[in-house]
Amino acid sequence: MRAAPTATMIRMTNYQSFSRRWILGTGLAASLMLSTTALAQAYPVGERDADPAAGSGLAAAATATTYPPTKIHVPAPTGPNKIGTIELHLIDQARDDASAPGGKRELMVSVWYPARPRAEGPFAKYMPPKTADVLSHSLSKAAFGLDDPIFDFAGSDTQARVGVPAERGKHPVVLYSPGYPLSRYYGTAQVEELASRGYVVVTMDHTHEGPVEFPGGRFVPGTDVLLPTADQTRAALDTRVADTRFVLDQVTLLAYGLNPDAERRNLPAGLRQALDIRNVGMFGFSAGGHTAADTMAVDGRINAGVDLDGTLAYDMQLGPLGPAAERGLDRPFMLFGSDGSQRTDPAVPDTYDKSWAAFWKNQRGWKLNLQLPGTNHLGFSDYQFFFYDVFYALTGDDDGAIQVQANVGGILDRHRMLLAQRTYLTAFFDQFLQGRPQRLLEKESAEFPEVGFVR
Repeated sequence: MRAAPTATMIRMTNYQSFSRRWILGTGLAASLMLSTTALAQAYPVGERDADPAAGSGLAAAATATTYPPTKIHVPAPTGPNKIGTIELHLIDQARDDASAPGGKRELMVSVWYPARPRAEGPFAKYMPPKTADVLSHSLSKAAFGLDDPIFDFAGSDTQARVGVPAERGKHPVVLYSPGYPLSRYYGTAQVEELASRGYVVVTMDHTHEGPVEFPGGRFVPGTDVLLPTADQTRAALDTRVADTRFVLDQVTLLAYGLNPDAERRNLPAGLRQALDIRNVGMFGFSAGGHTAADTMAVDGRINAGVDLDGTLAYDMQLGPLGPAAERGLDRPFMLFGSDGSQRTDPAVPDTYDKSWAAFWKNQRGWKLNLQLPGTNHLGFSDYQFFFYDVFYALTGDDDGAIQVQANVGGILDRHRMLLAQRTYLTAFFDQFLQGRPQRLLEKESAEFPEVGFVR
């Protein structure tokens, strides 16, 4: 029997339709929303057998007063390039925000880019301190029922070095938008892979959705709207599209030799010259995938896009459809779905997404719909790997950690899950931003039997 979701749990999901999709698909409500003692004895995960002994180490640890914060390990990318990263503080003078110090809309973005082979410097942390503190507290409480934060996001290293020189040559630009109301940092594993493969990737937070930390330690918390209505979701998507177009404006100025950072902080050597602003793509997870599609519907500068498990409606079951689903696009777009989303069988309403069906019918450009069986909604974000790190560090129980990770990301092996996403994302952008045809996108591959092509 599934436990009822709590407000904190729902806060970590996408908007209303995805909250329902996630709760139905992950089993997190059944096995992670329990006390640490109960967690040691309950691991119902789809096709896996329950193991009442799994996690016994955590049960023993439950007698301790506190739990040690645990670093996560971002899987190393597979591309040939080293990676650099910087953050930019951007201010949109055309849009008002009474809560901001200057009364204008402010955004934080990170730029991830191929670095020169001999580049050396400190590794970037997974999250800045205040963002990490808020998200670790929220996630520790939601997942394990603990008041003390056990995810050491601020102390965890990424694979990117801060501010090192960019690799010479022009590199296509890819934008990334996170799920609602998640942080841009939860897409790091996918983003670093693309950077290691020769792309400049710009990730953005949508201020007032997830928590955002600005230069000098100024902190803006996320939204308290846990289950927005369709009208609220439409408003959020309109804001996201405007954010994305503004970010692309600023990246264009950067390519032209200007520094758009509000504090005019130094930029990495060679970064301006590295931006190929003629070849721009976008992808996003959940609401970020919807953002990618709807931005492409109104902005022709984005040449190709990918939606990772995001509905293209303002409510998955009830609608209405977003503009991309309603009219389709005239440029390449790929849908990549979990077990919680499909467009071919309306007789299964819990997973049927009529916006995907409408988009497929209306799409005028190249299109592809991939399915990754054995994955849950959150399996398309960094959630797909770091629960294993934390549970194993607390208990030393590999089987239990695998079970807990499966409840969050899905029963598919976490290594294969990430590799499939990284490989198909790279293949898509290689074909449509770099003009390199990819046989991987033509039909099912023996190399990736996990990935299905939805006809």
